[in-house]
Formats: sequence, C-alpha cells, structure tokens
Amino acid sequence: MQFFCTFAENNLNMKMESFVSIADCSKADILHLMEGTAHFERNPNQNVLEGKVCATLFFEPSTRTRLSFETAINRLGGRVIGFSDASTTSSAKGETLKDTIKMVSNYADVIIMRHHLEGAARYASEVTDIPIINAGDGANQHPSQTLLDLYSIYKTQQRLDNLAITMVGDLKYGRTVHSLLNGMSHFKPTFHFVAPEELRLPDIYKQFLDAQGISYFEHTDFSPEVIDKSDILYMTRVQRERFTDLMEYEKVKNIYVLTNAMLDGSKPNLRVLHPLPRVNEIALDVDDNPKAYYFEQAKNGLYARQAIICNVLEIK
Repeated sequence: MQFFCTFAENNLNMKMESFVSIADCSKADILHLMEGTAHFERNPNQNVLEGKVCATLFFEPSTRTRLSFETAINRLGGRVIGFSDASTTSSAKGETLKDTIKMVSNYADVIIMRHHLEGAARYASEVTDIPIINAGDGANQHPSQTLLDLYSIYKTQQRLDNLAITMVGDLKYGRTVHSLLNGMSHFKPTFHFVAPEELRLPDIYKQFLDAQGISYFEHTDFSPEVIDKSDILYMTRVQRERFTDLMEYEKVKNIYVLTNAMLDGSKPNLRVLHPLPRVNEIALDVDDNPKAYYFEQAKNGLYARQAIICNVLEIK
C-alpha cells in the first residue's frame, strides 16, 4: 500500500467538520481517507475513541451500515447511543428533525444519521455544532459507502485511474450510484449504465459527468459485450421502498440478473461489487466465483467508517 502511505505522510493535518456528501471532498480528501482506511484494516482495534459518545440515528432500516458503524466505534473504544427504529422515538410524536438533532447533540460527540428525506443530513449539519456523518439520505447520497467502494476498487485493481465501471439496475434512486459517480469523477473513469427506461440515471448526474468531461454510455440490454469490457461490475437492487406504484416495481424488479455463466468471457481483473442487500439481481452461483467481491466489500466498510469517524473528530 505504498501509494497510500506516501500520500499520508504529507497530509496529516487534513480534516472535515462533517461528512455529508462525497461531493464535498477533494481528491486529496478522498485519498487521505483511503489511507486512514488502510491503516485501520491493518489495526482495527485501537483505543482512540475512549471517552467519546457516538449517536447512531437511523430513521430508515439498515443492517450493514448501522452495524459496521457501531462495530467501528466499539473497536475504537467509544460508546454508542441511538436508535434503529424511529417509531420508538419522539419523532413518532411529531418532534421535528431539528429538535431531535439539537437534543441528541447535548449527549454525543458525533451523530451518524440515516434518513429517508434527501438533504436531511445537510440540514442536520446546519443546526448543530457537532459533526454529522451521513449514513444515507433518501435517494441522494451515501458517502461512507462510496469511500468503502473506492477502497474496494483500489484493492482489487491496484489503481483508481482509467477504469471501465459498469453500473446495473436502479440508477434513478440508487444513492450509492450517485455518490460513486462523484467519488470516481477525480479518476477519469469510463462508465456504462445499464438500466430500464424507468430507472435510468437522472439527467442531473449526466450533466455533472458532461461538465467533468467523463465518458459514459447508456444501455438497456445487460449484454456480454458490456460485461466483458468492464473492470468493475457494480450491481444494485431495485429498491421497492422508493416506489409509490407497486405495479411499476413488479415490472422492473427482476429485469437484470447476473449469473455465473455470464462472467465466462469477462476480464481476469473484473470484480463484482454490490452495496447490498441483494434480492435476485445476483444469482447464488456467483458467490463462489473469485470475481465476486461484495462480501469483502462489506467488510471494508468497517475500516472505512473507522477512518471517517476519526477524521470528523480530528483524531490522528
């Protein structure tokens, strides 16, 4: 990991007050956080959060993100407070998000929040003096997932520059997709977007790519030609919770399914990523293929979130 170590030696004083959007991060910020991630992978158990209280406020369901954040805090010696079911909190009584954030700010050193409303994390960061870490806000951003995705891409490819990345499935509502576009924009990728018309990438993100001079191609067919030119195949589930019309969801939910045989002609370096949970979009027979990396990817989330927590708390 010489690339990371060399960079870190020159960037020991970088910090961010909150971690709301990957778009707020420069290339240097991202590389600094990746060095922190590599550091915690080498040594995940450190007592650097002793005396710190971290609040996890999950207004939306979560498994990997919440548990990896809480494990990150525990392995670093901190304490966790919070909730994983908003119906058990005062928000169910009508308490505003502002009041909840200001109240919890009295008890914690950092708030890690997932919310169903786009922009909720940004708003929270504006009404409190303690750092906010965005653990997903609606269909908008999921920056901690992006950091672990970037780290996973680097680990599997030994580089971030000039990669062919194919994103498949829900590109309209997929916040992990939207965040990864921002994060990878510093590294001159070529994107292939595979989605039905109903779930195609919103124009605002294509305009962003155009402004950055980043090449992309749109497809509705999940073809061998697209798979075989990819370095990273980023699968996503069609998110039932984002649909107001269940008939529309039923129409597209199983439109793309990756099977083991579909990887036969792919590049030796290809790796299959998925932010998880999966439903039917990756067949179980892919799991034993050495190109499947999604469970290792999830493990990287622990180290990435340790780096993020320490960064916003200015712990070196």
